[in-house]
Amino acid sequence: MPSNQPALPESVVVVLFGATGDLASRMVLPALHEVHDRGLMPAHWRLVGCATDVLDDDGFRDLVRASLERSELGVPAGWDPSAVRYAGGGFTAEDSGELPTVLAQVREELRDTAGTEPVVLHFLAVPPVAFAAITKGLGAHGLADGARVVFEKPYGTSAESFKELDALVKEVLTEDQVFRIDHFLGKEGVQTIYVLRFANQLFGSEWSRASIDQVQIDVPEDLDVANRATFYEATGAALDMLVTHLFQVAGQVAMEPPADLRDPESVIAAREAALRAFRPLDPVEDVVLGQFEGYTDIEGVPSDSVQDTFVAARLWVDTERWRGVPFLLRTGKRMARKTQRITLVLKPPFGPLAGELSEPNTIEICFAGDGEIRLGITVKTPGPDLTFSPGKAVLELDDVPGGEPISPYASLIHDALIGDRSLFTTAEGLRAAFAAFAPLQGEARPQPEPYAPGTWGPAAAHRLAAPHRWMLGE
Repeated sequence: MPSNQPALPESVVVVLFGATGDLASRMVLPALHEVHDRGLMPAHWRLVGCATDVLDDDGFRDLVRASLERSELGVPAGWDPSAVRYAGGGFTAEDSGELPTVLAQVREELRDTAGTEPVVLHFLAVPPVAFAAITKGLGAHGLADGARVVFEKPYGTSAESFKELDALVKEVLTEDQVFRIDHFLGKEGVQTIYVLRFANQLFGSEWSRASIDQVQIDVPEDLDVANRATFYEATGAALDMLVTHLFQVAGQVAMEPPADLRDPESVIAAREAALRAFRPLDPVEDVVLGQFEGYTDIEGVPSDSVQDTFVAARLWVDTERWRGVPFLLRTGKRMARKTQRITLVLKPPFGPLAGELSEPNTIEICFAGDGEIRLGITVKTPGPDLTFSPGKAVLELDDVPGGEPISPYASLIHDALIGDRSLFTTAEGLRAAFAAFAPLQGEARPQPEPYAPGTWGPAAAHRLAAPHRWMLGE
């Protein structure tokens, strides 16, 4: 993300664990193609797929081609399948499968062609239960030295499990080798927070409790969980979305100005400081859980399930800038629409029009798709009388001249290739996030309240936004 990014290495080997799985097919392989298509991949590269499926190189190349055909970009012209290899068999500390042999071969090939030692990037597109075994295997078979390792979320499911996993990872890797991916941080709309705030005095001067009544971060989804019932029953909305995506976005909004926006370590330090300032959630006063009607009818969901498919939370950030300003976080399945939006609700005006406006002014950042910025402003209603109407000014980020939006996964893979960790979560940041989230995993966890599919969740969530309302959809 920073403009003084280090240069790409001369060559790279991407080792994709879980290479035959759904995540690799839907997200990682198309993103790697996008990185290559945008000219952001090193000139010399190899992709090594690793999974337990019995395949040869040609069989895996067919899977990669099928994945690219389903993606928006399609199969690139002149695609060279010889850069794609496969290493089958299990991979643990006890059983390395074919990976060490294949990896040694492609590294030698790249040394011969590029004249330098290639960077090795391990991408763990596997269920979190496999993180520990693969990490141990990397250490046991000498594949961790100098490598970078991308871990998918969730990186732990509680403060205690996070601590255990991170301790194991640190036995094999140093912190600067670890890239914990949260693709929300790679979204164009989330990244534009930096520039909107720090390059525009109009907004930067208002970015505090002096001008802002509330911050709302809203990620409703209209899909159900039918094809992920087992996963969802084990996690729920709060664990799947709140402690990960929404907390991280809140950290982006709440952080103090970094010492140097172009220095990844400065950005990380500022975001971590904001996360440490999160007050632990009050499950009774500040959290509403919900479950959409019909959830327990889904195959694989127990009839007496009390898992949450909706969460709304009021988060407090105990810094001088944000003291007393609620951060309202909301997400759920089977809601009225799908979008992703940050809304800064501004305080009412002082002076001769105080108390006359029916709607608050807002600064909105949509981070779905390519992203957009919306300003909710008050204007004079055309006509002879002095009356007022709410209006919207919209800037779509894909209309900004001179640029081309990049998908979140492609953006973050590129950052991992050059070693930029500014948009990845850190051990310190996740430790703080789990500390703030921990009360919701205790005995005071509220029971989910029912809500009808196609609505905005349980009515009880309305009280969290008082004296305003949820600005999205209500």
